[in-house]
Amino acid sequence: MNAGLIQSNSFLAGQRYCTMACGQFAKDWMDKAFDVKGVTKIYRTGDVDVHALRGVDMTLYGGELSVLLGPSGSGKSTLLNILGGLDGATAGTVEFRGRDMTGLSEGALTKFRRQHVGFVFQFYNLMPSLTARENVAIVTEIADDPMRPEDALDLVGLSDRLDHFPAQLSGGEQQRVAIARAIVKRPGVLLCDEPTGALDSKTGIRVLEALTSINEEFRTTTAVITHNAAIREIAHRVFYFVDGRISQMVENEHRVRPDEVSW
Repeated sequence: MNAGLIQSNSFLAGQRYCTMACGQFAKDWMDKAFDVKGVTKIYRTGDVDVHALRGVDMTLYGGELSVLLGPSGSGKSTLLNILGGLDGATAGTVEFRGRDMTGLSEGALTKFRRQHVGFVFQFYNLMPSLTARENVAIVTEIADDPMRPEDALDLVGLSDRLDHFPAQLSGGEQQRVAIARAIVKRPGVLLCDEPTGALDSKTGIRVLEALTSINEEFRTTTAVITHNAAIREIAHRVFYFVDGRISQMVENEHRVRPDEVSW
């Protein structure tokens, strides 16, 4: 890792976490990245109200990696979209670093996403006519203080694939390009919706290694949605979703490395 790159990274500043020998972090309870209170989301389909979220309370701290676990339709993606400013809550409040996001204009939400949030989805959404380097470089044009695309791709282990097109890359490599694209603008938050959902176990582990490495090096607040219960072992905390609610939160006393996950 380039020491100068790490030192210059803007989202290292002000973090109040320390990594301990066991791989856990010491929470500073004042360092709340997201504070979610009573969040409800209702979609209306004809005359039917569909309750995607039912009064969710959650706090995510700076520098932690959390896993959101639960079946399809349990509200995980809806909450992630609200945290990332892609959707709004029907009721309740979401604060980011103490700022209430409820009722922000579309312009303000767009600025929030550009400045603070990186997204990684199950499907890579790469431009097929652009190389890996060019796919990542697109984001640097709208970022205030981006990395060099080459540095972002190096962080995910793709320094030898800079000039390859998506069709020349494996599924795992394409997903790592998508991760590089998400982190090149130096976001403080990384939101990942089923990032290993379309991958086999070996390839999925490489993707998880990239995500955990970035979380540890840069202290991003990282949230990972998954159906795969085994992935919960890499997290600092695990949130279990059922029917639009968080049914349980578990803090892992002993985390495991991605290559130790029993897929």
